[in-house]
Amino acid sequence: MLLTRHGGKMKPYKDFKTPGREDKKIRTFKRDQLKATDLVWHRDNEDRQIKVLFGSGWKFQRDNDIPVELNRGDVFEIKKEEWHRIFKGSTDLVIEIKVL
Repeated sequence: MLLTRHGGKMKPYKDFKTPGREDKKIRTFKRDQLKATDLVWHRDNEDRQIKVLFGSGWKFQRDNDIPVELNRGDVFEIKKEEWHRIFKGSTDLVIEIKVL
């Protein structure tokens, strides 16, 4: 199972730093190493912009909204402390996260 330690908690993804860019990272979710229960409702500590680099069948859901499919090239923002989650797709998911 792909669980990485982050801030004392185990996380179902792996982060890669973008050289020379402290405000950006690449995050990978390995489909075959995840259980649906690994992907939980959560909030982030800062505003973020998300860009989908790779993945099929994955969905994103904000609190009080229906899930929407994530497609390669999609770009969207998540506000600080906004509840959200993702749903496991049919491939791995790779996203770029930029702190705003």
